[in-house]
Amino acid sequence: MGHRRKLVYQAGRLRDALSGEVVKIWNVRMERFIPADYRVELETAEGEQAIFEDEEGVWWERDGGREALTRSSVRLPAFAGPNAPLLRVLHGELLVNVLPWGPVPNLWVYSRPWYRDAAIMALCFERTNNLDLLAPWIEGLATPYDQNNRGESEPDNLGQVLMLVSFASGRNHSLVDPVLQEIGRIRQGSCLAGRTDGAEHPVYQTKWLKYGLQRLRLDDPFQIPAVPDRYSALFWMDFRDQHVPQPRFDAGALKRYPYLNWAEAHFYNEPPPENVSAEDFPLTRECEASEADYAWMDLVSSDWAAARWSSPHGWHAAEMFLYYHDLSFES
Repeated sequence: MGHRRKLVYQAGRLRDALSGEVVKIWNVRMERFIPADYRVELETAEGEQAIFEDEEGVWWERDGGREALTRSSVRLPAFAGPNAPLLRVLHGELLVNVLPWGPVPNLWVYSRPWYRDAAIMALCFERTNNLDLLAPWIEGLATPYDQNNRGESEPDNLGQVLMLVSFASGRNHSLVDPVLQEIGRIRQGSCLAGRTDGAEHPVYQTKWLKYGLQRLRLDDPFQIPAVPDRYSALFWMDFRDQHVPQPRFDAGALKRYPYLNWAEAHFYNEPPPENVSAEDFPLTRECEASEADYAWMDLVSSDWAAARWSSPHGWHAAEMFLYYHDLSFES
């Protein structure tokens, strides 16, 4: 998790998650995964052993002692209440997607951070006091748009960047003035206009803009347009009363892009869109994304690579984490 070396354990082998290099091999008779404790317990020919992760690093435990496999500090709250184990698992799935060059949607299939995913992930790390993990990347941001989606300059990025820099040097960040200039260039009246995910989403884009401006305590003359926008319910952080009801995301979205359904459930204060358990791992996913390179998923599973499936996923983990962190439902 965090800035540690990325490691993956499967069937008696511990490998470097990004290169595939084998780090350790065990003759395993039985293995037990405990996702909420960031722990794998092994029954081997040499006795009982374990691999586990804590706030200091990743450890190999054997013969009553332990050896550090990689070390770097992260904060791992225990959380409270019935959803605590689930929150711990989701927090781990967020932290594993933090790389030295920034937070990515998935460490295998995406080579670059996306501002939208990073902004939602940052909201989680704000709650767990882990924003320092993102600070070097945020301080180095140099362009108003990530242009990861077919090279388009998506207007929601502008508000996301403003929110992100509010977690670092704030108004003094070198990107603030270029973003404000870009806002002036593309605004249409009192709102933003342009394409996000290939379609016009002025409500969603303007909500992000207002949120970012307010985070930096900058002047906010913008108004959310009272027009239909299917992405309006994806922004649940504020401005919930400014929304024109639209058709909901269906089971097809839940299969491929489940973060959409989870964000809607948060917006509408509804029960979870799917059943989840802290015993399962990984909990989060994305399938058939247009900009993902699924060939790298073969490092974990050739079946997942063939199915164009990636796990764990930062945006999905963030939406689930914030849903359970902020809301409480009776089962």
